[in-house]
Amino acid sequence: MIKKAEDFLRDHRLRTSDIDMVDLVRVFTDDMISGLEGKEGALRMIPTYIEAENDFLTDTPVLAIDAGGTNFRASIVTISESGCLDVSDTVNYKMPGLEGEISSKEFFTTVADYIDFLASRVERIGFCFSYPTEILPNRDGRLIKFCKEVQAPDVHGQLIGKNLLETLGTPNKKIVLLNDTVATLLAGKSASIGRSYDSFIGYILGTGTNTCYIERNCNILKKPGLNPERSQIINIESGDFRRPPQTDLDILFDNTTTDPGSYKFEKMFSGGYFGGLTLFVLKAAAKEGVFSNQTAEAIINLSELPSWDANSYVARQIAQGHPLVESIRNCNDADSCRYIIGALIDRAAKLVAGSMSSVILKCGKGKSPERPVLITAEGTTFYNLHNFRNRFGAYLNEYLSGDNKRYIEFAEVAQSSLTGAALAALID
Repeated sequence: MIKKAEDFLRDHRLRTSDIDMVDLVRVFTDDMISGLEGKEGALRMIPTYIEAENDFLTDTPVLAIDAGGTNFRASIVTISESGCLDVSDTVNYKMPGLEGEISSKEFFTTVADYIDFLASRVERIGFCFSYPTEILPNRDGRLIKFCKEVQAPDVHGQLIGKNLLETLGTPNKKIVLLNDTVATLLAGKSASIGRSYDSFIGYILGTGTNTCYIERNCNILKKPGLNPERSQIINIESGDFRRPPQTDLDILFDNTTTDPGSYKFEKMFSGGYFGGLTLFVLKAAAKEGVFSNQTAEAIINLSELPSWDANSYVARQIAQGHPLVESIRNCNDADSCRYIIGALIDRAAKLVAGSMSSVILKCGKGKSPERPVLITAEGTTFYNLHNFRNRFGAYLNEYLSGDNKRYIEFAEVAQSSLTGAALAALID
């Protein structure tokens, strides 16, 4: 039966051997460069105006805020000269607007009420605001739209930092907006005090995926007024890479999502889509005779497969009532199912290694083992998807060899969003 699964994967070009790593890196890099030039259809390459290679203030308390999804957190954070973090007075709330639509005034008043007693103790605020936002040169941000169930449409188009400071009655305080990927990069920088790194990359692979890195201003041609001698963090929006090596089944699956044609790359492997993609592929395999008749019928009738059920099945960590356990009728079918899911994970590892190789080579750093590039990675999919990290590491190291040789290290930082938000406020 495994032979049938192998033939199915070959016919639909779902094997890792079907991915041309050189071509993937070339296309991704071309789209990074085109995005820096402001060309239509390329990667978005969003300037953040945060100069991560600058020194940051130490022993200065700041208010760090983390708002993303449905949760709102805030703390007073101080970073010592040795890099130790002191996080105190943490508050946790639900994001305003989850229980019904609210006005702009209600939104900012609620947030101000959450943090008023903390904000009164500091002069600097770092705000990790993980919703689609246009970051401006003064490092404030204009909300494009809310997502993840927050209902406050009057806030769309509003300046988040300016409105919050005015609501607090402290319009002259310093506030910096950034997203969670940028915060992750900065958190890695804060944890690297005492070490010598050539540059920094932030990477997230959870429900979605994104990457950021440090780029020289002289290469950001779509912003001609920048100081060419300086650099800043670029938010790539890598999940929206528009020219990934999609197969016929990737395209058909994309057409079943709520936003066909958007975030094509993300839909090939991120946690928010992996279960749906896996079920779509398994149903195609069932229709093409990979499974026995009874198993095929049961799989075709499955209405959903959460990503972590797909993951737990291939990892053999299954419990009573697991949808695939209930559907698969014999050992041969079980082996074929695990083979297909494992192939999708292996493919995910190679796709991520290709995009990461592009970013590492584009930044032009890490050519000496004494000064590697530090990649700070976050996200449950990155750390928990079965065998993903081992395969990703193997593909990355294979490509970053020979003429492409670069030296890298990986880090995971606790409370990266809060830490990164604090550090953003501490960079002058």
